[in-house]
Amino acid sequence: MRPELLNPLFAPCDTLDGVGPRLKKQLTKLKIERVVDLAYHLPVQHVPRIPVERLDPAMVGQVVIAEVEVHVIDDGDGRRPTRVRVSDKSGRFASLVYFHDRGYARKILPPGEKRLISGRLDEYGDQLQIVHPDHVVSPQQRGEIPEREPVYALTEGLTNKKLSGLTATALDALPRVDEWADAHFVKSQQWPSWADALRRAHAAEDEVRAKSRLAYDELLANQVALLSIRAASRQRKGRALVGDDRLLAKFRAGLPYRLTGAQERSIAEIIGDLSQDAPMLRLLQGDVGSGKTAVALAAMLRAVEAGGQAAMLAPTELLARQHYATLNDMLLGTGVRCAILTGREKGAKRAAIYAELAAGSIDILVGTHAIFQDAVTYKDLALAVIDEQHRFGVNQRMALTAKAKVPPHLLVMTATPIPRTLTLTQFGEMDESRLDQMPPGREPVETRVISQDRLDDVVESTGRLLESGGRAYWVCPLVEESEVSGELAAAEARFALLKSRFGADVVGMVHGQMQGPDKDAVMAAFAAGNIKLLVATTVIEVGVNVPEATLMVIEQAERFGLAQLHQLRGRVGRGGGRSVCLLLRAPQISETARDRLKLIRGTNDGFEIAEKDLQLRGGGELLGTRQSGEGSYRVAVAEDIMRLADPARADAKLFLEHEGGFATSPRREAMRTLVYLFERDAAVPLLRSG
Repeated sequence: MRPELLNPLFAPCDTLDGVGPRLKKQLTKLKIERVVDLAYHLPVQHVPRIPVERLDPAMVGQVVIAEVEVHVIDDGDGRRPTRVRVSDKSGRFASLVYFHDRGYARKILPPGEKRLISGRLDEYGDQLQIVHPDHVVSPQQRGEIPEREPVYALTEGLTNKKLSGLTATALDALPRVDEWADAHFVKSQQWPSWADALRRAHAAEDEVRAKSRLAYDELLANQVALLSIRAASRQRKGRALVGDDRLLAKFRAGLPYRLTGAQERSIAEIIGDLSQDAPMLRLLQGDVGSGKTAVALAAMLRAVEAGGQAAMLAPTELLARQHYATLNDMLLGTGVRCAILTGREKGAKRAAIYAELAAGSIDILVGTHAIFQDAVTYKDLALAVIDEQHRFGVNQRMALTAKAKVPPHLLVMTATPIPRTLTLTQFGEMDESRLDQMPPGREPVETRVISQDRLDDVVESTGRLLESGGRAYWVCPLVEESEVSGELAAAEARFALLKSRFGADVVGMVHGQMQGPDKDAVMAAFAAGNIKLLVATTVIEVGVNVPEATLMVIEQAERFGLAQLHQLRGRVGRGGGRSVCLLLRAPQISETARDRLKLIRGTNDGFEIAEKDLQLRGGGELLGTRQSGEGSYRVAVAEDIMRLADPARADAKLFLEHEGGFATSPRREAMRTLVYLFERDAAVPLLRSG
């Protein structure tokens, strides 16, 4: 149960004065639903207010504070704004402008009176003006106008002044809490308390230390939760999966290649975990094309050997069907039955899968979130495999494992190599296996960066490849043009151009808005060679396997994250021949974008790309895509994680392993408050029993 002192922070925003249905809707668009969300909605910048004696055209664009005398008010009529004629101490005139005024200006700006005003100074023709001054007070109330204005992320209809006022109310509701972090470390960093840090971050007072403190709190909550889950999982009684290796032997014998040393090492680590009655909780990291699916299948076959069932969860239907096809190829001759369940399986077919799964005649089930819906019952789920783990949250993982009679073993996979520090914060409760070798015969993909100015040359070289019987991908970042990103190359527009150039029977297109069967039909035609050029969005980022494709063209490459570029590049080079990836960039790009493209051009090692990209991008989102599930933070950014993840993990271990954790540590109530504050849901059941 949440500590009582936190209840005011978790109250809905509409419990605050002045928050009605309209304002509540605006706040929800900013993902502000509770008082605590307001407290953590930190300013994106702070704008200084400059006190001035006279309103000078040289100050246009600046936020100023000036004393003025009110002269004439020209009321608006709905079509025209209200204009208030004022003069500064030097006698220079200016206008204060109010749209949709309804008499407000006359109440706060009576003619003949002096007022202290604040706002952005602008020009309208040859006249100075301030539109909607943010403060209008008497000269005696000077102290009510702060000299630094916090500027918040807003949405249509919500003013900065209104949000600032609500935030101040939220900060007033911050409770007094005991210190949860290691006191010696807090003192060494010269950090304020948690509540003071929030107030200072909003007010731009000692902002660097304040935000550092808030980031540390998030990381500490994360590490306490993850290490608690890890300890609890090792104490849970599961089931040892012991097999005779008959299916594993058939699997190995049927492969047309030898497994790499990294694959064999990972299989041994996983089999070792499965042989214990404590449920496995293991992360399998592998670069594009390193053979994760084969390792996962070996684990699933051990579950089947032991008399159980296995389930593989994929984030998209396209990836689920790719896995299903790959697994069936590998299972030839084993006698193991594999089925697929997605939103497309309906009616009698779906009912048959339900029945066979419950009866145990399906050994391995592959699918999307459909595989853990209420109607799905397993006879004996012994192992769950989750692919592209970062696409799922804790609750989805728990929904799948809840289908088992006893806690099942869990293997999660990611093809997005993650730097060590981020592995600690996203998968710190798991043991890790890493595939750091590529299968023999896979040549590195040659990567070139080319200006968009040379688009015609790229089209011509693509045509020569198609004429010689080759196949290629052409990736664009959008499905269709939009007002916001109208300059981006659109897949549909590019598809039309390439189809007119090479012929409708040569070019196909897939994107995320297409229906599943339509996408599958195009992909099948491309895999069979009936279509030679596939225009696509990032729907082909993971899982698509067409070894005959040897060219990848990516438009507007500077707009993709490095992880996406690396994943897309991994769609080629899967056969035995030479493959090329062409990164088309805008003629003018930033130095950072240039460095990132240079980085991916210079290496095919995803782990190296991940580490260098983290250093290069710093506060940007990891590899260009914000991780979902447990890995997202309100304040902490990449450089915080690099600097503070290890101290936070050490502090969490000190609390859990040396101080007695939630049972006996002097910090137990404070730490309980911390974990609930950051809603580390996976740890909440532990706290309820602890």
